[in-house]
Amino acid sequence: MENHKLSGRIWVNLILFGFMGQIAWAVENVYFNTFLFNSVGGSTRDISRMVALSAVTAVVTTFLMGTLSDRIGKRKPFICFGYIAWGLTVAVFAWISRENVAKLFSITSSSGVITATVGVVIVMDCLMTFMGSTGNDAAFNAWITDVTVPENRGIAEGALSVLPILATLIVSVGFGAGVTAVGYPVCFLALGSIVVICGVIGLFTVRDSNVRSLKNNAYLHDLVYGFRPQVVRENKYLYLSLVCVCIFCTSVQVFMPYLFIYIQHYLKFDFGTLLSAISPKLILIVLLVLVGFIGAILLFGKLLDRFGKKHFILISTFVFIGGLVLLSFAQSIGKFALLAALMFCGYGLMMIILNATVRDFTPEGKVGQFQGVRMIFAVLIPMVLGSYIGAFVTETFAGRHDLGSYINDYGESVLVPVPEIFAASAIVCFLILVPVLALRKKIR
Repeated sequence: MENHKLSGRIWVNLILFGFMGQIAWAVENVYFNTFLFNSVGGSTRDISRMVALSAVTAVVTTFLMGTLSDRIGKRKPFICFGYIAWGLTVAVFAWISRENVAKLFSITSSSGVITATVGVVIVMDCLMTFMGSTGNDAAFNAWITDVTVPENRGIAEGALSVLPILATLIVSVGFGAGVTAVGYPVCFLALGSIVVICGVIGLFTVRDSNVRSLKNNAYLHDLVYGFRPQVVRENKYLYLSLVCVCIFCTSVQVFMPYLFIYIQHYLKFDFGTLLSAISPKLILIVLLVLVGFIGAILLFGKLLDRFGKKHFILISTFVFIGGLVLLSFAQSIGKFALLAALMFCGYGLMMIILNATVRDFTPEGKVGQFQGVRMIFAVLIPMVLGSYIGAFVTETFAGRHDLGSYINDYGESVLVPVPEIFAASAIVCFLILVPVLALRKKIR
């Protein structure tokens, strides 16, 4: 029997780059939004614009750099130098403030300062996304597909699916407590430095996958490869699985950009209180829960490899939808945390199955070129459509809640995300049942 076990070196780099990438994306998805909302004075509409433009940047970058890595036949330079540049752009956020922007552009009116500062944040977020998508979305994701096969992708995706959940937990507690203790600038500098170090380490640890250099066609020809009708017909199950990914990710983006603003300003959760409540006993309990959760996810990945993904996709979908529906009724932070754990279990399981299925149906030799196509379904459409749905729901229902508005640090009234965003997310995800049922018999 052929040995399909992943080597120790692959595991080290999978966890290192996967984890640090998810930490950086979690900070962008959560705390760049709270930074724009709390420290700059932006609105939920500004957040949706930033999310949408960042998504466009991520997709364009992945098309350009993924296709370029196929043509060159190397992933390592894009991964390592992409992460180094990514960390440097994260660190730049330490110097973004209303005061610094006003001095830089010689702006005196308060409205002009707000507009300019919001614009600087959005532009820098797009620049940071360009670097991050080069290293993570275009190169690292293609590298993972290169070094895995269908027989071990369940366990690989199991590990990868743990990382965003673990990163979100660490970022929500650690970065949130750090912001409360020392402020955004120090936290941005620290995170940027760690991501740079990760890229430097990769220069010595990453071994390039054996990618055959593709230079038979013009670069533009390769860029549009995934849009050709013939290619779509030949890979119909890949595109059907991408539709599933699109619906799932859109439902996630309905609430995810606003999740920690909701926790902080609707549920009135104070990260300073959490910091003061930390004790050795609490840390031990959290670590045990995390170990158990990670073990369960990895076990699930092995079960997928052994019994097949199609047996678990519907169960995972209903766990995720059910968790979202229940979250819309949670009015205390304790109940919210408990139900969020249920929702994130479904979220993690769906990520494993859908991402592994996309990799299974991606044709060999064209992995880099298809990363841009994947980003359209997994990032561009979800982040544009989902974030706008979340903003629309907030604007529609905020007036029905006593906590639907908030006076920020500059004395300005802004709308606060409301529980209906979770119900809206569940409704969007329910649509996934149509393509899932069509794809289920073909899932390996």
